[in-house]
Amino acid sequence: MPLDASAFPEEVQVAFFIFSLLPDRWDGMSGLYMGKDWASADFLFQVYDIENPKEIIYFAKLYENIIVNHKAEQQERRRKEEERKAKSGGKQYTHNVQR
Repeated sequence: MPLDASAFPEEVQVAFFIFSLLPDRWDGMSGLYMGKDWASADFLFQVYDIENPKEIIYFAKLYENIIVNHKAEQQERRRKEEERKAKSGGKQYTHNVQR
């Protein structure tokens, strides 16, 4: 069962919140997820009057690392699956043949 955000300390919950507001960065050529664009983080810290931005950034960057690694693994699995399909000669059609 996945953890609910309320199961974490307040600083981690704030890090999740700030992380969710940051825009994603994608590589244009390969389509790989490259993480969040942190350019607007300081603005968000000011808007939400966050007292300890270093701590929030620490937790948000840990979370970002987990997300980036997960998306890279997903991409690698998809690439390997496409390679297997290409090697097998494309789509395999099965027919319902009864004897």
